Amino acid sequence: MTAATRPPAGPGPTPGAPTAPGAGGDGAVDGTAETRRSARSGLAGLVGAATSGLFGFLLAVVITRGYGTAGSGAFFAAIGVVTVATAVCTLGAETGLMWALPRRRVGARGDAARVLPVALLPPLLVAAAVAVAGVLAAGALAPRLLGDTGGAALLTASFAAVPVVVAMTLLLAALRCVRPMRAYVGVQFFLLPVARPVLVGAAVLAGGGLLAGMTGWLVPTAVALLVCLALVAGPLGVGGGAALRPERADWSSFWRFALPRAASAAIDAGNMWVGVLLTSVLAGPADAGVFGAVGRYILAGQLAMQGLRVAVSPQLSRLLGRGERATAAAVHRQLTTWGLVLSWPVYLLLAVFGLAFLQLFGAEFTAGATAMTVLALAMLVNTGVGNVQSLLLMGGRSGLHLVATLAGLLVTVCLGLLLIPAHGATGAALAWAAGIVTENLTAVCCARMVVGQPLVDAVLLRAAAATVAGVGAAAAVGVLAGGRGIPGLAVAVAVLAAGCVGLSTLPPVRRRIRVTMMQVRGGRGAAPVAAGAAAEESKGR
Repeated sequence: MTAATRPPAGPGPTPGAPTAPGAGGDGAVDGTAETRRSARSGLAGLVGAATSGLFGFLLAVVITRGYGTAGSGAFFAAIGVVTVATAVCTLGAETGLMWALPRRRVGARGDAARVLPVALLPPLLVAAAVAVAGVLAAGALAPRLLGDTGGAALLTASFAAVPVVVAMTLLLAALRCVRPMRAYVGVQFFLLPVARPVLVGAAVLAGGGLLAGMTGWLVPTAVALLVCLALVAGPLGVGGGAALRPERADWSSFWRFALPRAASAAIDAGNMWVGVLLTSVLAGPADAGVFGAVGRYILAGQLAMQGLRVAVSPQLSRLLGRGERATAAAVHRQLTTWGLVLSWPVYLLLAVFGLAFLQLFGAEFTAGATAMTVLALAMLVNTGVGNVQSLLLMGGRSGLHLVATLAGLLVTVCLGLLLIPAHGATGAALAWAAGIVTENLTAVCCARMVVGQPLVDAVLLRAAAATVAGVGAAAAVGVLAGGRGIPGLAVAVAVLAAGCVGLSTLPPVRRRIRVTMMQVRGGRGAAPVAAGAAAEESKGR
């Protein structure tokens, strides 16, 4: 075990002491059991991500239909302010919690609760300072960021909510580590995305302006914060005798990992929103509204990877912390294959039928069709390499992750300043696409070096080829039959659905589905092909 992956200093587990969910003993990790665990967690994450994507799309429809291009541009810019400010203020502590808690003992006699003050106090102090400064400067910033939409009150509300959003973000990370996956999914992928379109839609129907709509977007955050507080306190032993006073080693080990992540977390969360804000400043709120609408589709397509990432990050932290790199690589390859098969059809359809998807928001948003195609193609790279960022972070290499994200941000901002004034939303898309490709190629090279195991296998390559061929054929039929508008999209989706039903009747496909379902149920005969070598290696240790 290297210094980078060594657990934080502190007493080791005591006999009978509870541990974080899924934590193993000191012995070797069974690769087959780990891939079964990743399959079960991954499926839960995917179900939640699908629900979040559906309601996230509904929210985008409500905003764009309710407020038009200029109004939705201001609304998306306000969300961008909250998102970027939150990512900056968390200081990387949410990833620090995901890294640290699985390596500690929970419960009243454990040492996990000592991490809470370490992780919560500095970000909340920074968030409070940012909120005060933002509220005071809202009147001067609003005309530049939000245009002539009377956005001073909107920006004030956005900055005032930052401490609440920061606290919720940190407690969500703790929740993922100390409760079963379904608790996290319930809050992050059901409560928040379902409540937001309902409340924003109610504000629109009642004739409320942008401030009323933004309030509807923010209220579920406060509810989620209270739910997380209730769910986290019990397992960590808060109020039940667990020690909450950190030791000096707790501070040093946690922030040595988290601080490099602070900058990269801000970049990760703000990648799209930096584009929205740059577009709003350099090209106007209308172009920002178009780019924001395109971005909602692009982010929705990424939800499968997000669901898989949050499902397995604590597991990767345990495996890499024990030096079980082969097993961690096997889990990564398995879930990358899942994510590719689920995400690439979405992005290929977005690339071909961007016009059709944007018509659902209104005719004025169809100007973003080219931007949609550019970003969808870039996201094939992002999802094709898998969650390599999680491998770096959960392996304790937050510095390398920062290098990759800084490289992507530099490309995005430089190209954005050059392209947005002349090309609006399309220029912003080109800049962001170049940043996406730069960041991911840098990250995959770093992850391969750190893990020391292959991150791609024959199963992944075959899945990629089959997905491109199948979706490409369906898209071609759709374009020939109905063009790139909604009729062509409908034909392509119908052909694709028929093809999936037909494939499910083939014996090899049915056999692989049975294997996956056995993994999800925890059956002993469910060792996946991709994990075979890792399982044998771990058993022989």
